[in-house]
Amino acid sequence: MELLEAIHTRRSIRAFTDAPVSGEDLDTVLRAAMAAPSAGNAQPWHFVVITDRAVLDAIPDIHAHAAMVRQAPLAIAVVAELAQEKYPGFGYWTLDCSAAVENLLLAARGLGLGTVWCGIYPRPERMEGLARLLALPEGVKAHALVVMGHPAQDFKRVDRFKPERIHQNHW
Repeated sequence: MELLEAIHTRRSIRAFTDAPVSGEDLDTVLRAAMAAPSAGNAQPWHFVVITDRAVLDAIPDIHAHAAMVRQAPLAIAVVAELAQEKYPGFGYWTLDCSAAVENLLLAARGLGLGTVWCGIYPRPERMEGLARLLALPEGVKAHALVVMGHPAQDFKRVDRFKPERIHQNHW
């Protein structure tokens, strides 16, 4: 799929078929995620691929808006190892992980996969709940959860361009 088409047709998909995601497609989206820019090239991200049905089914107890994970074949928790930060204390890990998530979402769309980005950070109850569920070690913080699978709904192109949001040189 052409890049701009992927960007303009990427949508949050909340309905999935029961078809599994291939190992090749999973590898492709994770490679795309790890190609994201990061502050000081720190690359603090780690990715926890969740396919265990019991773990997937427990996620809505942590994040009420992630109920679609119960029908998806997998989810990817995007987490950060804070010791990898080059500029500790500034919170750049959140930006780094966000860039990785966006790359992952676009790569999945390019492959015809559906995704939905479920925010974990900055909600402490979600961050701590996911950390417990996934047995994250100390110093590793949960950032986002991407639910992924073959879509059981259509991708629609929506024009979100708002020229009134563009400013030249000053507000």
